[in-house]
Amino acid sequence: MGYHRAGFDVIGVDIKPQPRYPFDFVNYEALAFAQAHGHEFDAIHASPPCQAHTPLRKMWNAKRHEDLIPQTRELLNRLGRSFVMENVPGAKLECLPIFGVYRLMLCGTMFDLRTECGAELQRHRFFEMNWPHRLAPSCRHGQSGVVGVYGDHVQDRRRVVTVTGSTPQQNVVRNRGRKTYSIEDAKTAMGIDWMTMATLSQAIPPAYTEFIGKQLIEAI
Repeated sequence: MGYHRAGFDVIGVDIKPQPRYPFDFVNYEALAFAQAHGHEFDAIHASPPCQAHTPLRKMWNAKRHEDLIPQTRELLNRLGRSFVMENVPGAKLECLPIFGVYRLMLCGTMFDLRTECGAELQRHRFFEMNWPHRLAPSCRHGQSGVVGVYGDHVQDRRRVVTVTGSTPQQNVVRNRGRKTYSIEDAKTAMGIDWMTMATLSQAIPPAYTEFIGKQLIEAI
């Protein structure tokens, strides 16, 4: 949606059906599609699966997830088109300006994204690109609630400290009692009203890609 608002005609590609996708959609394995058709496009935005890089990978019941960033990068470089590759904090995205590789971090607070009740969206995402970009605004983390949109729930991401004893040794930090929000709150904070919770939790706000897309059109 962000690239559409920036002026692009958008075609989405995913190995899983996306019935709520608002633009033209191809149900296909993304790397194979890019290999066959990438040369037909002005620019490519790639979002390799993030599960191999999130903190959830360290859970006791975590499944093994393949890191597709290296082979995605190799394909994008070989296609020779302007590209953007997005992923979560912890992913190995490169920043080598001397070789024409740039990295950008965006956060919801840069665009004043929040719920109706004022909980801000601190959703950091990193972008690797093969064209120079302008500096992004600074994060503006405040003291209000922090809405977290992930998994199957929407809740305040701040740590809740509960004092359970009269001495420091007896104090315990717990994550219980966090404020929860509705899926409508999540949609408002993300700027997305067409997704289910399952897809919303893996999405990036259109404000991010609109910011990037306007610069990408100029670069092209």
